[in-house]
Amino acid sequence: MTWTEIAPLLWDGARETLYMLAVSTALTAVGGLLVGVLLILTDRDGLLAAWPVHAVLGLIVNVGRSLPFIILLVAIIPVTRALVGTTIGTDAAIVPLTVAAIPFFARVVETAIREVDRDVVAAATAMGASRWEIVVKVLLREARPGLVAGLTITVVALVGYSAMAGVVGGGGLGDLAIRYGYQRFENEVMIATVVALVVFVQLVQMLGDLVARRLSHK
Repeated sequence: MTWTEIAPLLWDGARETLYMLAVSTALTAVGGLLVGVLLILTDRDGLLAAWPVHAVLGLIVNVGRSLPFIILLVAIIPVTRALVGTTIGTDAAIVPLTVAAIPFFARVVETAIREVDRDVVAAATAMGASRWEIVVKVLLREARPGLVAGLTITVVALVGYSAMAGVVGGGGLGDLAIRYGYQRFENEVMIATVVALVVFVQLVQMLGDLVARRLSHK
Protein backbone atom coordinates (compact mmCIF):
# COMPACT_ATOMS: atom_id res chain seq x y z
CA MET A 1 0.00 0.00 0.00
CA THR A 2 1.12 3.55 -0.69
CA TRP A 3 1.17 6.34 1.88
CA THR A 4 -1.83 8.00 0.20
CA GLU A 5 -3.79 4.81 0.84
CA ILE A 6 -2.48 4.33 4.38
CA ALA A 7 -2.99 7.90 5.59
CA PRO A 8 -6.84 7.90 5.56
CA LEU A 9 -6.92 4.51 7.28
CA LEU A 10 -4.43 5.68 9.87
CA TRP A 11 -6.39 8.86 10.52
CA ASP A 12 -9.66 6.96 11.00
CA GLY A 13 -7.93 4.47 13.31
CA ALA A 14 -6.31 7.24 15.35
CA ARG A 15 -9.62 9.05 15.67
CA GLU A 16 -11.39 5.90 16.87
CA THR A 17 -8.58 5.21 19.35
CA LEU A 18 -8.81 8.76 20.71
CA TYR A 19 -12.55 8.36 21.14
CA MET A 20 -12.16 5.06 23.02
CA LEU A 21 -9.43 6.52 25.22
CA ALA A 22 -11.36 9.70 26.02
CA VAL A 23 -14.56 7.94 27.08
CA SER A 24 -12.92 5.02 28.91
CA THR A 25 -10.49 7.36 30.70
CA ALA A 26 -13.33 9.58 31.91
CA LEU A 27 -15.32 6.58 33.17
CA THR A 28 -12.22 5.05 34.73
CA ALA A 29 -11.29 8.27 36.52
CA VAL A 30 -14.72 8.50 38.12
CA GLY A 31 -15.14 4.80 38.90
CA GLY A 32 -11.56 4.22 40.03
CA LEU A 33 -11.56 7.33 42.22
CA LEU A 34 -14.80 6.24 43.89
CA VAL A 35 -13.60 2.68 44.54
CA GLY A 36 -10.16 3.84 45.70
CA VAL A 37 -11.62 6.33 48.17
CA LEU A 38 -14.02 3.68 49.48
CA LEU A 39 -11.09 1.31 50.02
CA ILE A 40 -9.41 3.97 52.17
CA LEU A 41 -12.52 5.01 54.08
CA THR A 42 -13.67 1.46 54.89
CA ASP A 43 -10.26 0.21 56.04
CA ARG A 44 -9.83 -0.73 59.73
CA ASP A 45 -8.51 2.73 60.61
CA GLY A 46 -10.58 4.61 58.02
CA LEU A 47 -13.13 7.34 58.55
CA LEU A 48 -15.93 4.88 57.76
CA ALA A 49 -14.31 1.72 59.09
CA ALA A 50 -16.19 -1.29 57.74
CA TRP A 51 -13.84 -4.22 57.30
CA PRO A 52 -16.34 -6.57 55.53
CA VAL A 53 -17.03 -3.90 52.90
CA HIS A 54 -13.30 -3.24 52.51
CA ALA A 55 -12.59 -6.95 52.11
CA VAL A 56 -15.27 -7.41 49.43
CA LEU A 57 -14.11 -4.33 47.51
CA GLY A 58 -10.51 -5.47 47.75
CA LEU A 59 -11.42 -8.92 46.44
CA ILE A 60 -13.33 -7.47 43.47
CA VAL A 61 -10.42 -5.15 42.64
CA ASN A 62 -7.89 -7.98 42.90
CA VAL A 63 -9.95 -10.25 40.64
CA GLY A 64 -10.33 -7.46 38.09
CA ARG A 65 -6.61 -6.78 38.08
CA SER A 66 -5.64 -10.44 37.81
CA LEU A 67 -7.56 -11.18 34.60
CA PRO A 68 -5.60 -10.73 31.35
CA PHE A 69 -7.39 -8.14 29.21
CA ILE A 70 -7.92 -10.44 26.25
CA ILE A 71 -9.72 -12.96 28.51
CA LEU A 72 -11.79 -10.22 30.15
CA LEU A 73 -12.66 -8.89 26.70
CA VAL A 74 -14.24 -12.22 25.75
CA ALA A 75 -15.68 -13.05 29.18
CA ILE A 76 -17.88 -9.95 29.41
CA ILE A 77 -19.24 -10.11 25.85
CA PRO A 78 -22.81 -10.67 27.18
CA VAL A 79 -22.47 -7.60 29.41
CA THR A 80 -21.12 -5.55 26.51
CA ARG A 81 -23.99 -6.63 24.27
CA ALA A 82 -26.54 -5.81 26.99
CA LEU A 83 -25.09 -2.32 27.56
CA VAL A 84 -24.43 -1.12 24.01
CA GLY A 85 -26.34 -3.58 21.85
CA THR A 86 -23.28 -4.89 20.01
CA THR A 87 -19.91 -6.53 20.61
CA ILE A 88 -18.11 -4.95 17.66
CA GLY A 89 -16.87 -1.40 17.23
CA THR A 90 -15.54 1.39 19.39
CA ASP A 91 -18.61 1.71 21.62
CA ALA A 92 -18.43 -1.99 22.43
CA ALA A 93 -14.69 -1.78 23.15
CA ILE A 94 -15.23 0.98 25.72
CA VAL A 95 -17.01 -1.44 28.08
CA PRO A 96 -14.14 -3.92 28.61
CA LEU A 97 -11.60 -1.09 28.54
CA THR A 98 -13.37 0.60 31.45
CA VAL A 99 -13.97 -2.63 33.36
CA ALA A 100 -10.28 -3.52 33.06
CA ALA A 101 -8.97 -0.07 33.99
CA ILE A 102 -11.14 0.77 37.01
CA PRO A 103 -9.58 -1.84 39.36
CA PHE A 104 -6.11 -0.80 38.23
CA PHE A 105 -6.74 2.88 38.87
CA ALA A 106 -8.55 2.15 42.15
CA ARG A 107 -5.37 0.64 43.60
CA VAL A 108 -3.40 3.63 42.36
CA VAL A 109 -5.85 5.96 44.10
CA GLU A 110 -5.62 3.94 47.29
CA THR A 111 -1.81 4.05 47.25
CA ALA A 112 -1.70 7.79 46.49
CA ILE A 113 -4.08 8.63 49.33
CA ARG A 114 -2.21 6.42 51.81
CA GLU A 115 0.89 8.53 51.17
CA VAL A 116 -0.86 11.66 52.46
CA ASP A 117 0.64 12.78 55.78
CA ARG A 118 -1.57 11.51 58.61
CA ASP A 119 -0.75 14.64 60.61
CA VAL A 120 -2.55 16.74 58.03
CA VAL A 121 -5.65 14.59 58.42
CA ALA A 122 -5.39 14.77 62.20
CA ALA A 123 -5.11 18.55 62.07
CA ALA A 124 -8.19 18.83 59.86
CA THR A 125 -10.12 16.56 62.21
CA ALA A 126 -9.06 18.64 65.23
CA MET A 127 -10.36 21.78 63.50
CA GLY A 128 -13.78 20.19 63.13
CA ALA A 129 -13.69 19.27 59.43
CA SER A 130 -16.40 16.86 58.34
CA ARG A 131 -15.63 13.53 56.72
CA TRP A 132 -16.57 14.92 53.32
CA GLU A 133 -14.28 17.90 53.80
CA ILE A 134 -11.43 15.66 54.89
CA VAL A 135 -11.83 13.50 51.79
CA VAL A 136 -12.20 16.34 49.27
CA LYS A 137 -10.14 19.15 50.78
CA VAL A 138 -7.40 17.11 52.47
CA LEU A 139 -6.94 13.59 51.14
CA LEU A 140 -7.70 14.17 47.45
CA ARG A 141 -6.12 17.60 47.38
CA GLU A 142 -2.86 16.43 48.93
CA ALA A 143 -2.77 13.33 46.75
CA ARG A 144 -3.26 15.19 43.45
CA PRO A 145 0.29 14.68 42.07
CA GLY A 146 0.12 10.94 42.76
CA LEU A 147 -3.39 10.71 41.33
CA VAL A 148 -2.37 12.44 38.10
CA ALA A 149 0.73 10.27 37.77
CA GLY A 150 -1.39 7.18 38.38
CA LEU A 151 -4.01 8.24 35.86
CA THR A 152 -1.25 8.77 33.32
CA ILE A 153 -0.03 5.21 33.84
CA THR A 154 -3.62 4.00 33.52
CA VAL A 155 -4.14 5.84 30.22
CA VAL A 156 -0.91 4.37 28.86
CA ALA A 157 -2.23 0.92 29.79
CA LEU A 158 -5.52 1.76 28.06
CA VAL A 159 -3.63 2.53 24.86
CA GLY A 160 -2.30 -1.02 24.91
CA TYR A 161 -5.71 -2.44 25.82
CA SER A 162 -7.37 -0.52 22.97
CA ALA A 163 -4.89 -2.06 20.53
CA MET A 164 -5.74 -5.55 21.81
CA ALA A 165 -9.45 -4.80 21.35
CA GLY A 166 -8.74 -4.85 17.62
CA VAL A 167 -8.50 -8.64 17.84
CA VAL A 168 -12.30 -8.82 18.19
CA GLY A 169 -13.10 -5.93 15.86
CA GLY A 170 -12.97 -3.23 18.51
CA GLY A 171 -11.94 -0.55 16.04
CA GLY A 172 -9.06 1.90 16.31
CA LEU A 173 -5.41 1.40 15.48
CA GLY A 174 -5.38 -2.16 16.81
CA ASP A 175 -8.17 -3.18 14.46
CA LEU A 176 -6.31 -1.51 11.60
CA ALA A 177 -3.13 -3.43 12.45
CA ILE A 178 -4.99 -6.76 12.58
CA ARG A 179 -7.11 -6.35 9.45
CA TYR A 180 -4.52 -4.78 7.18
CA GLY A 181 -1.11 -5.26 8.75
CA TYR A 182 -1.54 -8.88 9.88
CA GLN A 183 -4.30 -10.49 7.83
CA ARG A 184 -3.27 -8.84 4.54
CA PHE A 185 0.48 -8.89 5.24
CA GLU A 186 0.79 -5.13 4.76
CA ASN A 187 3.97 -4.43 6.71
CA GLU A 188 3.76 -0.70 6.00
CA VAL A 189 0.40 -0.51 7.78
CA MET A 190 1.75 -2.45 10.76
CA ILE A 191 4.74 -0.13 11.07
CA ALA A 192 2.54 2.97 10.77
CA THR A 193 0.17 1.79 13.50
CA VAL A 194 3.06 0.94 15.82
CA VAL A 195 4.54 4.41 15.30
CA ALA A 196 1.13 6.01 15.95
CA LEU A 197 0.68 4.05 19.18
CA VAL A 198 4.17 5.04 20.36
CA VAL A 199 3.34 8.69 19.65
CA PHE A 200 0.11 8.35 21.64
CA VAL A 201 1.97 6.93 24.61
CA GLN A 202 4.69 9.58 24.50
CA LEU A 203 2.20 12.45 24.34
CA VAL A 204 0.13 11.05 27.21
CA GLN A 205 3.21 10.48 29.37
CA MET A 206 4.63 13.94 28.68
CA LEU A 207 1.32 15.64 29.47
CA GLY A 208 0.80 13.61 32.63
CA ASP A 209 4.33 14.28 33.88
CA LEU A 210 3.92 18.01 33.24
CA VAL A 211 0.65 18.24 35.15
CA ALA A 212 1.96 16.12 38.04
CA ARG A 213 5.07 18.30 38.38
CA ARG A 214 3.04 21.49 38.42
CA LEU A 215 0.68 20.13 41.05
CA SER A 216 3.56 18.96 43.23
CA HIS A 217 5.01 22.49 43.24
CA LYS A 218 1.81 24.05 44.59
